[in-house]
Amino acid sequence: MRWEGQRESRNIEDRRGMGAARPGVGLGLGGIVLVLAVSFLTGTNPLTLLNMLNGVQEITTPVEPERSGPKGAPRDSLGKFASVVLADTEDTWRTLLPRLGRTYEDPQMVLFTDAVHSACGTASSAVGPFYCPGDQKVYLDLSFFNDMARRLGAPGDFAQAYVIAHEIGHHVQNLLGIAEKVSRLQQRGATAERNALSVRMELQADCFAGVWGYHARHNRNLIEPGDFEEGLRAAAAIGDDRLQKMGQGQVQPESWTHGSSEQRMTWLRRGLQSGDPNTCDTFAGART
Repeated sequence: MRWEGQRESRNIEDRRGMGAARPGVGLGLGGIVLVLAVSFLTGTNPLTLLNMLNGVQEITTPVEPERSGPKGAPRDSLGKFASVVLADTEDTWRTLLPRLGRTYEDPQMVLFTDAVHSACGTASSAVGPFYCPGDQKVYLDLSFFNDMARRLGAPGDFAQAYVIAHEIGHHVQNLLGIAEKVSRLQQRGATAERNALSVRMELQADCFAGVWGYHARHNRNLIEPGDFEEGLRAAAAIGDDRLQKMGQGQVQPESWTHGSSEQRMTWLRRGLQSGDPNTCDTFAGART
């Protein structure tokens, strides 16, 4: 990606090095990567860990607010990269969301190490990046990118940008009222129905991430040859079927919460090719 020298978002709160919060629960896109790593080290079924950590999008027991960190774009290279990606998602969705009848409200990104307090509860870095609708913030421990590259073979700056854009996709869902509707349906449904709705939410966030990628390429020339392939490899690496196969040797589609590798690549690719959020309706019918 051609990210150096691009606009950096100031909607960042840097809590790195401020001390660990009490570990809690929550699951984002990157959390699957470290869950798999824990599975390798402990021998625990990764689906058991996923079920334990799943559900960060639901508000949990309130906690005392953590003291704020410095605001504005960080000075280190990886922090600056994250701020550039965040800034570019702002530019994209400030343009696109009004076309859907909503005004885009910039989320905050909180950088942290080890563990962090949020309006959704307290989460350790093991859960990976996540979005909390309660405070409209994306929480990100940048060190997980190394694990994503080493453990699952998904390196590259666009793979990292895809992770951030996916969490911003959850913010878009929140602004559009999709997250609230799905949460109500999940509260009334059985486990299988809740899982199926979770898959559709995650696939739509993948598609929204692809929509951002399209505009980063065509409107701001951030994308280099091979970048989209990095993102698609990352999407494939964290498919539920691949994680199940690696962790327990068999695939159980009824327990999926994020979608198969093929589904994740399909919806990310759809966004990358169209650049239109209207093509990201994962809730229409049963198509994948």
